Amino acid sequence: MPIKFGTDGWRAVISDEFTFANVRHVSQAIADHILKDPVNGGPHSHPLVVVGFDTRFLSDRYAAEVARVLAGNNIRVYLSKSDCPTPAVSHAIRKLGATGGVMVTASHNPPRYNGIKYKAAFGGSAMPTETAQIEAHLQANLTSGRQPLLADWAIERGSLPPQPGGAEITRFDPMPDYLAHVRSLINLDVIARSGLRVLIDPMYGAGRGYMRALLSEVGLVADEIHGEMNPGFGGIHPEPISRNLGDLMRAVRNGYDIGLATDGDADRIGAVDHLGNFVDPHAIIALALRHLVENRGMRGCVVKTVSTSEMVARLARRYGLPLYETPVGFNYICDHMLDKDVLIGGEESGGISIKGHLPVGDGILMGLLLLEIVASSGKSLRELVDDLQRTVGPFQYARNDLRTKPFVKAELVRALKASAPVRLAGVPVREVDDSDGIKYRLQDDSWLLIRPSGTEPVLRIYAEAPTADMVQALLAEGGRMAQANL
Repeated sequence: MPIKFGTDGWRAVISDEFTFANVRHVSQAIADHILKDPVNGGPHSHPLVVVGFDTRFLSDRYAAEVARVLAGNNIRVYLSKSDCPTPAVSHAIRKLGATGGVMVTASHNPPRYNGIKYKAAFGGSAMPTETAQIEAHLQANLTSGRQPLLADWAIERGSLPPQPGGAEITRFDPMPDYLAHVRSLINLDVIARSGLRVLIDPMYGAGRGYMRALLSEVGLVADEIHGEMNPGFGGIHPEPISRNLGDLMRAVRNGYDIGLATDGDADRIGAVDHLGNFVDPHAIIALALRHLVENRGMRGCVVKTVSTSEMVARLARRYGLPLYETPVGFNYICDHMLDKDVLIGGEESGGISIKGHLPVGDGILMGLLLLEIVASSGKSLRELVDDLQRTVGPFQYARNDLRTKPFVKAELVRALKASAPVRLAGVPVREVDDSDGIKYRLQDDSWLLIRPSGTEPVLRIYAEAPTADMVQALLAEGGRMAQANL
């Protein structure tokens, strides 16, 4: 299969498609893009690239090969000394004035996967035009048989000093500068005074130690589970959603006020209240928006993906803030953060960012902001969520993934739009939106989204409604409609 970049990089199964040879070929294509394409200033701009990696099997070795190829092309490299979160790499790109960055990670994917994220000079994911250029270089190299250029360097040697032509590999620790930036965005004093007892679950991922370091700095008790190095993630899927957080949901009941979880590369957030109930990103985004406006007095645009809660839209309207809804994927939120004064942007999968931060999802930042929200309110997280439901709800949410026979995405979307029902679950359909799949908006602000995967025969069916029963009814109708149009 051809190596293709998705909405946030290239991912593949380790030792199948994700091999050292393919990593070197992708790295050469990235080097060619940096050196040859005008967006990066041409071949005489003395580029610098930041390279980081997560805790997955061989990620450090893959990152070393990325660094060797870049240095072999006379590109200076700052390579992380140890595993680190994607947001820390993004911050280092901005801090160092780098041309771009490479993060070796498969993010929230299962342990058998690894991947490469390419970050642009602004710290966020590269635009589709850039990844298309990288893919074009890759294909040209593979077709011609051109081999990657490699610097004579091994990971055990530490740093590669400057070579003729300007190439060097410098090992560095992105943690101090990144945490200093996060410290400027969070009121750690109010968190410290609260005395909150916090349990952190980095899910064996690259976020391990980061939140605990800041909280310990201000004298707050913060314990961590799943923080040791385990490239197989202890057999769990490192995505911070309810079905993967059983250990955190059980452990938090042992005297903790809140549990916080981040995914494999710490760009997504999930939370658990003191009773062990999962608190999804929909609620976290809405709570953060309310806090930023009402307690901090901040203003700006609100950006949410098409699959994110209507609670966010209701709050934006209440505060008189411009609201933008995008297709699924943080890169679409990033576009708005680069172009507009965005107060908060978020997606249902837990990628969220706020004004003053980078245009990247950041589970560490949002976990700490959630602590600030709880600490400043004097209420428990459960009380805050219940109050949110009373204020801008009630809303319940669920998602089903339906594996189907192969289909053509565009044809299915057209068929679903053409056969749009007048009512769903007994409620009139107000609007049909085909910006990303098909979203049926109902008269009572409920909605059903049928979103075909662009890479596999899977339909993602999402629903939000006032009751759990209605959510299940919408999901069932969505499944029937999808099957009827395949």
